[in-house]
Amino acid sequence: MIIRLALLISILLVASSAVMFLLTRDPRYSRFAWQVARFMFYTLLVFALLFLLERYGLVAWRVLV
Repeated sequence: MIIRLALLISILLVASSAVMFLLTRDPRYSRFAWQVARFMFYTLLVFALLFLLERYGLVAWRVLV
C-alpha cells in the first residue's frame, strides 16, 4: 500500500513538473522531474530485489533447513 501511494505521488509530481516546464520553460522543473523519477526507480529496484530475495532466497533456505 505504501509503495502504491509513493508511486502515485511521484507520478503526480513528475506530471505536474512536466506541465510547469512546458508552461514556463524553466529548466529546474525538468531537473526536479528527473530527480523524482530516478529516486522512484531506485526505490522500486530495492523493493523488487527484496521481493525476489524473500520469494526465492528465503524459501530455498527453509527447504534446506
